[in-house]
Amino acid sequence: MNLEEVLKEYDYQFPESAIAQYPARPRDTAKLLVYERESGRIAEDIFLNLDKYLPKDAVLVFNNTKVLPARFEADKPTGGKVRLLYIRTVGQDIFCLADRVLEEGMELRVKRQIVKVKKREGNGWLLEPDFSTKEIEKFLEKNGRVPLPPYIKHFDKSAGVAMREYQTIFAKKSGSVAAPTASLHFTPRLLNKLKKKGIAIKYVTLHVGLATFAPLTPEHLASGKLHAEEYSVDSATAKFLNSAKAKGRPIVAVGTTAVRALESAVVGGKLKKLKGETSLFIRDPKQFKFVDSIITNFHVPKSSLLMLVSAFAGRRPSFAKATDGREKILQIYKYALAKRYRLFSFGDGMLII
Repeated sequence: MNLEEVLKEYDYQFPESAIAQYPARPRDTAKLLVYERESGRIAEDIFLNLDKYLPKDAVLVFNNTKVLPARFEADKPTGGKVRLLYIRTVGQDIFCLADRVLEEGMELRVKRQIVKVKKREGNGWLLEPDFSTKEIEKFLEKNGRVPLPPYIKHFDKSAGVAMREYQTIFAKKSGSVAAPTASLHFTPRLLNKLKKKGIAIKYVTLHVGLATFAPLTPEHLASGKLHAEEYSVDSATAKFLNSAKAKGRPIVAVGTTAVRALESAVVGGKLKKLKGETSLFIRDPKQFKFVDSIITNFHVPKSSLLMLVSAFAGRRPSFAKATDGREKILQIYKYALAKRYRLFSFGDGMLII
């Protein structure tokens, strides 16, 4: 099938009013839809009661990445402005997306600092700042704003509010241009409830980058790879999770980014200490080697994230065909919309067990 045919299979209709413009207050009161793959049963609750649906020996794995205020404006030599989105550091340069065509050699001014355009690279630009790239986080904190998704139109986008609301409570390692949104539902009181039950909490890191914003292309489909994103799994976490897995403890990935970090670090059936880049594109149930359950939000149509969740829904042998996972997820989305679940980054979520 070509790209258009594939994407059509992952399409669904929704009213614009279903897109959450604000997070739930408190965050852990967001709706939770629980889908049990073996039985096909659905339960409905709120995130605060998540502990009811997880065994006491479960291990929750979060992505502890921290969102950068990665969107900033610069003045062109002509006096016009260009909006830039920082994606990553490349040596002494930075790779950014721009809202207009730039010229090589052009000097862009951000207040008192200069960022020189070196060259076009893919659909972005390699820029040379007049400061050390070790200072990029400080530069963005001073000049940038949180790059909220374009479908969030009515939210207070002032720097302080956006950084607070679009950040998880355990955000630690800076590097993302978007939040691991399934984790936004978690509050200190929810984590305390989970820990009191005996559920373990562990962290991996995947810096959400270009793949979140870029639509799928024929190249993605042909290569089976997405844009590369930085990730890491440390040795202590790998050791703990391997031991837990060997004992039959269910590994619950919170968010598709945690899924991709974990599955990217599996070598020979074991989780390895790894730090590097992943372009993992999950469309087939057989690609899951480590994760037993997923907590995730409701995703945009025709996206790689919806494909990942659909593949996971079809992982168990109770589904005769790989496409059944996709069909089931689309049925669940239709059900959720009828029940007024809220979609996307600030929306409600689901637990697939």
